Formats: sequence, C-alpha cells, structure tokens
Amino acid sequence: MAGRDASTAAGEAEMDPDFAAGDGGPSFEFAFNSVNFSDRVLRIEVVAGDDAPGSSDDVAGGSLADWARHRKRRRDELLKEKEFATHMSDQTNCNEVEAEECDAYEENQEEPVAMIEEEESPPSVGPDGDEGQSIDSSWTVVSTPVLRVNTIYISSAILAAKSQFFFKLFSNGMKESDQRHATLRITDSEESALMELLSFMYSGKLTTTEPTLLLDILMAADKFEVVSCMRHCSQLLTSLPMTPESALLYLDLPCSISMATAVQPLTDAAKEFLANKYKDLTKFQDEVMNIPLAGVEAILSSNDLQVASEDAIYDFLLRWARAQYPKSEERREILSSRLLPLVRFSHMTCRKLRKVLTCTDIDHEQATKCVTEALLYKADTPHRQRALAADTMTSQKFAERAYKYRPLKVVEFDRPYPQCIAYLDLKRDECSRLFPSGRIYSQAFHLAGQGFFLSAHCNMEQQSTFYCFGLFLGMQEKGSMSVTVDYEFAARTRPSGEFVSKYKGNYTFTGGKAVGYRNLFAIPWSTFMADDSLFFIDGMLHLRAELTIKQPSA
Repeated sequence: MAGRDASTAAGEAEMDPDFAAGDGGPSFEFAFNSVNFSDRVLRIEVVAGDDAPGSSDDVAGGSLADWARHRKRRRDELLKEKEFATHMSDQTNCNEVEAEECDAYEENQEEPVAMIEEEESPPSVGPDGDEGQSIDSSWTVVSTPVLRVNTIYISSAILAAKSQFFFKLFSNGMKESDQRHATLRITDSEESALMELLSFMYSGKLTTTEPTLLLDILMAADKFEVVSCMRHCSQLLTSLPMTPESALLYLDLPCSISMATAVQPLTDAAKEFLANKYKDLTKFQDEVMNIPLAGVEAILSSNDLQVASEDAIYDFLLRWARAQYPKSEERREILSSRLLPLVRFSHMTCRKLRKVLTCTDIDHEQATKCVTEALLYKADTPHRQRALAADTMTSQKFAERAYKYRPLKVVEFDRPYPQCIAYLDLKRDECSRLFPSGRIYSQAFHLAGQGFFLSAHCNMEQQSTFYCFGLFLGMQEKGSMSVTVDYEFAARTRPSGEFVSKYKGNYTFTGGKAVGYRNLFAIPWSTFMADDSLFFIDGMLHLRAELTIKQPSA
C-alpha cells in the first residue's frame, strides 16, 4: 500500500507520511468498518445543526466565503452557548478539570464529551439523563432529535494510535472503557468530515480535494486530535490554487495549539501569497484598506514590499487602523501590540519620526522608544547596520524593503546658517542594475523648509562616447519659491576609506529643478564597476552631499 501512486485513484490524496512503510507502519484500510477486524462498535447519532437540514450539502457545494460565513456563525453561537454553559456550571460547581478542557477549545469548535455506552442501541438522552451520556460534539446541552444513525465497526487500537481523543476514551481507567459500544453525537454539518476522518485514520488517504470539505475535515481532525490528518489537510490545501479570499480564511482558522503547529505550512503559504499578491502596496492600497488585521500583518511583514518609503508604510497603517478601529482605545491597543512592530522605524525620515512622537494614536512611551532606537541605528556604523539587518532576531526591525526611494542618513544644522549633510549608500548590485539608463532616487530631505532629493544615474558622457555614473541634486516641486544652495558631492574611496570631494557648486533652485554631474568620477562605467574599483568598499558605494544656504530665499 505504501508504494501505491495516489494519482491513479481519482480524487484520492497522497498517503500521509505517518502511514508510509518503514515510517509510521502500513495502511489498515482493509480493516475499516470490518466486523472481522474490530473490537468495538461506534454509533454515530446525527442531529440537526445550527442551520436548516441540508445545510451541510449547501456549504460543501458553495464557495470558501460560504464556508467562512457558516463557520463564523457557528463559532459565534458556540461561544454564546459556552458562556451559558459556563454560567450554569458556576451554579452547579462543575468539575474544574472539565472546565479547563473546555477553555482549550475556546477559539475552536466545540469539544466532544466522551462517554461509553453499555447498550448497543442506547437511548438518546440529555446530559442529565439517568442512562448515561453520548459523546456529544456540540456545546448545546438541550435534547436534540436524532436525524439518523450510522453504525461503524472500529478498532480501538487503530483509533487510539491516531487520535488522542480516542486514546483517552479507551484508556481512561473507568469501567466504561472496557465496554464494546460507544455513541458519538454530531451535527449534520459534521457528518461527511467525520466519516472521512475515520477512514483516514485507517488508510492515510482522503477521497476529496474539495477545499470546503478539506476545511471541515481539518476542523474535525483538530477536535478529535488527529494530528496526522491535520498535517495532511494542510498539505493538500497548500497545494491547491490560492486566492486572497482563501488565504485570509486560512489565517483566520479557529485553531487549537496542536492545529496551529500542524497547519503552519498552510498559514506560511497564505502569508507568502498575500505578500506577493500585494507586493506593490501603492497599486493595491485601496484594496488592502479593506483587508483584515491578519492579512495586513502578513503583507507588511514582507521585506519585498514595494513602497515609496517606510514613511508611506507608517502613514498607511495609521489610515488603516483609523478606518478599521474607530474606537480610540481599541485602535491604540491594536497599533501598539500588532501594527507598530511591523514598521521599520530605522528607515523612516527624521521629519516623519518627529511626527511619530506627537501622534495621539500611539502610546507616547512606546513612540519614544521606537524613535530612539531608530536614531541610534541611523548613528551606528555601516557594518553594524548590515549585521542587524541580516540577523534573524533583529531583521524584522532593521531590514530594508524594496523602497522606491532609497533611505538616507541626514545631519542637520541651523547655525550659523542652514546646512545639512545627506549620506546615500548604494549596493554594488543596485548600481549594476542602473546600466544602461536607470535611475535611483533617494528619500526627500529638508533644508530651510525646502524638500530636496538625490538621484544616481547611469547615462552617456556628454560627448556620447561612453557610459558613466552620475549624481544629481533636485528640489521637490512645491510652490514657486527659489533658493540658492552651495553644494558639494563626495564619495568614500579605497584604500583610506575617507570621503573625497568630487564636485562643488552653487545653484539657484526652483521647484522641480535639479543640478549635478553626468560623470561624477570622471571614468567610464566599466571602470567604475570593475572588481578593483576604488569606490566600492565591502560591496557598498558611499556618497555624501553637503548643502548650505548662505543667501536668504528670494
């Protein structure tokens, strides 16, 4: 059985590793529901669920959105029923151990309550009846009419080996554990999933690849603690085509701790899908505004996110939080615990960091800590910055994204006259991608209230004889005000590693104007990019622009 190619059976899934020969033992498919290989009888009582009869078929045949609405409605009702049951148990001094077990499923579906029946056809009684309990899979404690009954021959050894629920049921040390018959009560919406689950525990296979039924089986496997089936469903769902709808659903599965581990590959795949789908955040900003918290976290955790700058990430999160959480107290909590850790404050501009300190939606102590940490990073040495960005423990805070505008380090002075020094670092591969006519723009920085930026170019030398590296200083297009700036471009060179001045100049800027040099280093592109280039230190080009305003604005 272990060597069987699952693709030869229509609709059958690949065998679970737990059932592979030499690993988890052979398949016991031949023994499923066989009186000859069973030591017990499982009576499955099917009762009406939260929807009208037939709802199970409706959901199974519908979309993932239908499944999600169905499950959410069911979960909400179960939580209400649990609150009622908890209230009643407080009045009746319910056993504390049972209460703890219930708490473990607070965010999941209902937890089955185990009881072995002595009669082969026991009466369906409520929890207060005198003739014993069935294994009721619902929190509902009122008597519910039985729609139908399925009787399955089972092997307690096989079920106990695959399911902690059945292991505890058949080895609880009570006299009932020695009885031959057990009754399990489920809702009609759980019936198909349970039958698939029972079959899986024998064969290691499922007969469906329908996403909605796989999700129901996953929920059933979680409830009855069949970890191998949880992993199997997770693998199958991961292999199916994903959509934003399904990815968000996988991130919102009501799981226990055991399921969270088993479905980790599925949730990781969902996060990766969303991160890739909405990688260009500027393009999909309106759509992402309507995505729930788990999806936003997945998207903004990505290093490949294409945004103008980290400032844009911060602004987007504030807008999203204000739209999704109109109550200020709840919004502050979500920002503090879930969203602000996603922001790479170390790559934000100093101008925006000042605004973080005055934002009323953010706890001031937390804002101060984030800004201080960012400023310390900006002041750190380049090799320390690279180490922090590469370390798995700190990369979430310090790694750069695929910014449209390159981050800068900026030092500002206001006396004796307005002055600033902007440092722009470019990796060798970034420079290589500029050839033959590319450009890289820096973040904006400000001097005397005016916004400026740097841009690195690959262009033809003025006589059009060869390609070369150019650097330009531009002023943002805001208003008609003009300002005269003294500027100097410099670059670190080997072997000293010190900055060497390349060009100085004086220029009167107006909005949208730029000045610079087409061939900053006075060498061809091939020489600039050569392995022995004087301008790359540990694979990094370090540029510096110093701006000074000595004349009043006109």
